[in-house]
Amino acid sequence: MTNKAIPIYRPFIDKTEEDLVNDCMKSTWISSKGAYINKFEEQIKKYIKADYCTTTSSGTTALHLAMLALDIGQDDEVITTNFTYVASTNAILHVGAKPVFCNIRSENLNIDVDSIESKITPKTKAILYTNVYGFLCDYDRLNEIAKKYGLFLIEDAAESFGARYKSRMSGTLGDISTFSFFGNKTITTGEGGMVLCKNLQHYNKIKKLKNQGNSERTYFHDVLGYNYRMTNIQAAIGIGQLDKVDKIISLKKSLYNNYKSNLENKVRFIKELEGTEPSYWMTPIIFDSQSKREKVEIKLKENSIETRPLFTPIDQLPFYEKSSSETANRIYKLGILLPSYPGLSDEDQNKICKIINSII
Repeated sequence: MTNKAIPIYRPFIDKTEEDLVNDCMKSTWISSKGAYINKFEEQIKKYIKADYCTTTSSGTTALHLAMLALDIGQDDEVITTNFTYVASTNAILHVGAKPVFCNIRSENLNIDVDSIESKITPKTKAILYTNVYGFLCDYDRLNEIAKKYGLFLIEDAAESFGARYKSRMSGTLGDISTFSFFGNKTITTGEGGMVLCKNLQHYNKIKKLKNQGNSERTYFHDVLGYNYRMTNIQAAIGIGQLDKVDKIISLKKSLYNNYKSNLENKVRFIKELEGTEPSYWMTPIIFDSQSKREKVEIKLKENSIETRPLFTPIDQLPFYEKSSSETANRIYKLGILLPSYPGLSDEDQNKICKIINSII
């Protein structure tokens, strides 16, 4: 008898999304125009309490547009973390700027705010931070530093949709913030993303650039632009997802707490920042030795349970300069991600915990 496969992630979709997509198909508005796009943007704006937001084709293109809107380019420096998904930092390279890496804090895997000021130079134009695995950074300190030195603050909120910092929601914690709606994100549109900002000029520039630099005159493009638009079909899925976002986050929080209650004496978990409510996007666990991590990975794989490594430190990739961020290098070798999808059953989660406990 073979083991039932347990994937690392599975989107939380049902007939609601199917009905919305079918309605979209019947309307024949299936590309980048249609009622669902405007409706999705307005609903996100209301949920997040954002000033301005616009959909994009992915979280990666959202980050690229954020850089372009802030006029970040050749010879500029952007301070960031080397422990994030590569798309975040690639956006800096795509505009010709230089990423300057900070260390991370071992307790929450987010940017070490205390190390930022020593990295600031006359070329520094922005701080780009990621809320890693759905756990929030110290926004007050980040904002204080950004204002002190006249820097833009860019929030990569791809992993923290629905998370809260005190009374504010992730997605409003930067001059510009970005979301990803990839298939493994808290809510999904299959592919897709969003840029959120506080400044009307930034918003108008982003809308223009994502639409081939189009002007008010039909088929007249007065700047070099991109096709970074979301489709109406994707937005229809997003509307269905947004209706159940609170349930999704509640289920993911329960998963995280169940893992923690079963395993916290054997492995280390991320410590959330006081005054924040994470989105619990993924559950990382950190072992005290690489050999324990490898044994657990092998045993889970033998039982058809998928895991993922933590992010490879960006400065270890061949097209980036090396930095001295030892914490990220150490954590990367010691951690894995466990199945974290909201539909994961208690039975399957308990099976995962039992296997891990049997090895450590």
